[in-house]
Amino acid sequence: MSKLWGGRFTKPTNKLVEEYTSSIGFDVKLALHDIQGSLAHVEMLGDCQIISQEEVSQIKEGLQVIKKKIENEEVEFSVEQEDIHMNIEKLLIEEIGPVGGKLHTGRSRNDQVATDMHLYLKEKTHHLIQLVEAVQEALVHQADAHVETILPGYTHLQRAQPVSFAHHLLAYFWMFERDKERLKDSVKRINWSPLGAAALAGTPYPVDRQMTAEKLGFDHVYPNSLDAVSDRDFILEFLSISSILITHISRLSEELILWSSQEFNFIELDDAFCTGSSIMPQKKNPDVPELLRGKTGRIYGNLMGLLTLLKGLPLAYNKDMQEDKEGMFDTVETLDGALSLLAPMLASMEVKNANMRQAVNEDYSNATDIADYLAVKGMPFRQAHEVIGKIVLYAIQEQKFLLDLTLDEYKGFSELFEEDIFEKLAPEQVVAARNSEGGTGFEQVAQQLELAKQHV
Repeated sequence: MSKLWGGRFTKPTNKLVEEYTSSIGFDVKLALHDIQGSLAHVEMLGDCQIISQEEVSQIKEGLQVIKKKIENEEVEFSVEQEDIHMNIEKLLIEEIGPVGGKLHTGRSRNDQVATDMHLYLKEKTHHLIQLVEAVQEALVHQADAHVETILPGYTHLQRAQPVSFAHHLLAYFWMFERDKERLKDSVKRINWSPLGAAALAGTPYPVDRQMTAEKLGFDHVYPNSLDAVSDRDFILEFLSISSILITHISRLSEELILWSSQEFNFIELDDAFCTGSSIMPQKKNPDVPELLRGKTGRIYGNLMGLLTLLKGLPLAYNKDMQEDKEGMFDTVETLDGALSLLAPMLASMEVKNANMRQAVNEDYSNATDIADYLAVKGMPFRQAHEVIGKIVLYAIQEQKFLLDLTLDEYKGFSELFEEDIFEKLAPEQVVAARNSEGGTGFEQVAQQLELAKQHV
């Protein structure tokens, strides 16, 4: 029999079964992590005198040869050997002979694959943290240049109050900061070692799980062997964090799409991050942020897929759990691509200050400040709110903006208005006045920017 587990069987595996149940098409991504785990395991077997040091040396040398071949893309993996673990073990036996079979002493594919995924996800999480930070640096770069650039702030996608463009960008900075902190915190749960739990019940060999955990850089070992081989909540947590992260990416992408439209015309994305139309030569399409927005669905789907997969599984390992990897791989690769594009796209975008300012001048987003003006002069805010509503209605009917009205027109609504109303309505003054902690006032934004710089 060609199967390493074939002693129990009298018939070869149906070819369709082999193809259907094989995971080598995707778990090949774990190859180097599998070898990393195997090197730690075999060293422990030798240190615990479970196999001889000579055998340890042979196995380690064989694994290093296979590792180099994999890195050089000189290995053809076999569907017949099902998964990356059996493929590498078969290659090892072919490389060094039957002694290669001793590598599997004291472990199972169940704890082996769990170990590989912990190693893989720890590495990728650290990488994604770096990519998130690069996006934050791009946001800080743009915010630093635009503290006093003013654009309309929106609620319900209706112009509400003018804000500093830096303040708007830094809102996303803090979203990504929380994403980064969630990723960092998740490493605490990823950094547990399942190795040595074996199939589900542990092993009769005198293995030292603490030793392999230390060799692999894990902080802890799973204290329960059943939990060790059946736990996938560290992947669920990663997928959940990823779903929040891609939500923030999608929201920012939506704004980039809106702002770069002719209707807004607040920014222009660099040509390197846009494409054209096959039929309309004038088009400059924001394809990158559109795809960033579009990728959100697949990451949500990966989370829902694993939640659904695990919800009814009894302990411990079940073949269903082979389906835990592709969604994880896909999410890692999707986020890697998204974040790698988002940072330079943000850093290179052109901000059209004058168009933003014109938009602020041609709306009624300073209306709240008139209500505040009257409230300071003693009018109850609710009454002031009603007065300003009538002023805005009047201005719309007269096809004017609030700064276009005369003092006499204002006094027609309240004698409390004085010449200083026009100073209060200037966009710079409207923004600067919001100097409460965390507000859009220029002083507050400058302080916020300095705080943001401490996080990247």
